[in-house]
Amino acid sequence: MRIQQLKYIIKIVETGSMNEASKHLFVTQPSLSNAVRELEEEMNIKIFTRSTRGITLTSDGTEFLSYARQIVEQTELLEERYKFNREKKELFAVSAQHYAFVVESFASILHESDMRNYELILRETRTHEVIGDVRDFRSEIGVLYLNDFNRDVLTKLFIDSNLEFTPLFQTAPHIFISKQHPLADRASVKIEEMSAFPYLSYEQGERNSFYFSEEILSTARHDKSIVVSDRATLFNLLIGLDGYTISTGVLNSDLNGDEIVSVLLDIDETIEIGYITHKKGLLSDLGQRFLAELKDKVTT
Repeated sequence: MRIQQLKYIIKIVETGSMNEASKHLFVTQPSLSNAVRELEEEMNIKIFTRSTRGITLTSDGTEFLSYARQIVEQTELLEERYKFNREKKELFAVSAQHYAFVVESFASILHESDMRNYELILRETRTHEVIGDVRDFRSEIGVLYLNDFNRDVLTKLFIDSNLEFTPLFQTAPHIFISKQHPLADRASVKIEEMSAFPYLSYEQGERNSFYFSEEILSTARHDKSIVVSDRATLFNLLIGLDGYTISTGVLNSDLNGDEIVSVLLDIDETIEIGYITHKKGLLSDLGQRFLAELKDKVTT
């Protein structure tokens, strides 16, 4: 097995076809196909399924790809540090559902360090992609929630993906609304009282299952419903339309401003926020510092 073969596999997945990958790699398509075939024979697995519609990763290929990415990335780090005599670059990536405390924790690892050379990635993304990013080693850590409704489904996904879930804190559900909202001065509200107002939730793409929703009560019917893809849009609509969303109740005025308030939702439910890591992965120093910041933000 050669590093070049691993780079070939990664490029084929990125481009979606042997033909496109060969153009990017400046090799002939037969040479590329032979390199893949030799690797499959050596590893005794089938990496790609080939058909008239193109190529797709097999289940073995998906797992192999995650390890290939790790090896290639570590090789590139070694070359940067020693072969090219460059200063070591700090690398860290985290994927999460849309939580302000994650952004705040991510920013804190920069505020409290003197790093000069780094490449950091924060992905606020869909639930299934949070899991996939950690499973495939694109992110060291994923932050999401569990409750009685989604726990069994997501826990099975964690097990199948070789991931471990670690709880951070439990909280009662709250609604986020504008401070000008008619119910903003209430200590708590019932979900029935919100039926006259637009309900906002995060879009989950092709995996738009109730179990992947970022909001509890995902099976409930709403007469007025708006689906968005990012937190800034959601907050703007909360303010502009007197809308509401269901979340943890944890806000950050520095990031979200003072226009949004949190009101307790009067319902017998509990949200458990936690993080996932890969059982075969090792946390970097930045990953450990991020978790320390995260725990500090949600427990103070």
